Amino acid sequence: MAYGSRLAATMTRRLGRECVYTPSARLALYLALRRWCRPGGRVLMSPVNDDVILFVVLAAGLRPVTAPVSPWDGNIDPAAVPESTWRSLDAVLTTNLYGIPDRVTELRRRCDQLGIPLIEDAAHAIGTHVAGQPVGTFGEAAAFSLSKHVAAMAGGFLAVEDARTRRELEILRDDLLTPARLRADLAVTLRPLARSTVKALHLVRPTWRAMRRLGLIERDADSFRMPLHAPRLSLAAHEAPSLSPYDPWIRVDLHDYRVRHGAFVRAQLNLRLNRLDADLAHRRAGVTLLAGTPWASPAVRDRAGGEGPLPLFRVPLLVDDRDALVERLVGHGVVSGYLYDPPLDDYAGAEFVDPAPDPEPARWFASHVLPVDPLLARRVTKALTKERTRPAEPGPALTARSTPRDSRTRPV
Repeated sequence: MAYGSRLAATMTRRLGRECVYTPSARLALYLALRRWCRPGGRVLMSPVNDDVILFVVLAAGLRPVTAPVSPWDGNIDPAAVPESTWRSLDAVLTTNLYGIPDRVTELRRRCDQLGIPLIEDAAHAIGTHVAGQPVGTFGEAAAFSLSKHVAAMAGGFLAVEDARTRRELEILRDDLLTPARLRADLAVTLRPLARSTVKALHLVRPTWRAMRRLGLIERDADSFRMPLHAPRLSLAAHEAPSLSPYDPWIRVDLHDYRVRHGAFVRAQLNLRLNRLDADLAHRRAGVTLLAGTPWASPAVRDRAGGEGPLPLFRVPLLVDDRDALVERLVGHGVVSGYLYDPPLDDYAGAEFVDPAPDPEPARWFASHVLPVDPLLARRVTKALTKERTRPAEPGPALTARSTPRDSRTRPV
């Protein structure tokens, strides 16, 4: 029996696609890139994305091409991608940022025209549908994350079209896995319990600040990105495609991202996966509340009004003076995560990525977005009101280039 087959079967029933279980979504994405992209290929992706994903793409021996995005949701704006860029691509990687789907039908159409694969990063969008079809079933492959849902903090899937491809990827996955370790299994088991305890005892503020003082947070204290270490990153490129030389970057925040989980961990993850639908139902109520606030992105307000799928993972609010606000929210027991600022082309530079032709929408969105867990909707709304938070307003030049209506995923 294949490793993680019970978990994979549960996810297969949800999606209607063959699934491969992996210890993390980042490993699942690496498998997809190695399977569908030749080394040296060019991959279109949003610059408003986790830096770990950038390093996964580089580890696969590929060149990231950062796309123009909508300033309302941070996802790729297909209409703004120059035709010369489309013709140079070897693949497209979606983000589905915070659970707002990419314009996946348009991206699928362009990929079909060009004869290139569409790979979906669905880590933020498990349980989300576009025109009745699950996110993760539009592309050749889709990476999912359990670590971001039902408080699992571990586990991932790669969804593919057929059983033969699944078996090929299981072999590649097994070659990349490192042996199970009792210490790693204990960490995976205890991590969600520790987080729940911290929240229940109202220890978010002292715990967060103590972790910073002790150096237990791997990203810079004054930045949302990890240190790039450009000279070392340049040297790693000589060994790509390979995970090992990029391990110092890819493992950040999840050191056991490719450690084989034991049976006990997998059984716990299966229990958590079975609670997913109940979790998503609770999240919908929080999204509705946040969508009615003055800080909600127009893309969220449109969706809450029946114009498309809701962002169930995090709700993007657009606020002034975001960085200072993030620090103040810690005092309210709220730690803001999943902030991808600056955009990847500003962060990594032209040595490692092709910059977007129009970087301003990504810069504006990345510097003003406050992603809010819908399960904390009431607490955060109360905190923002108490802090007298002002909604962010784009300048006229940015508004003229993109309207909120452009940001919606339209039904087909």
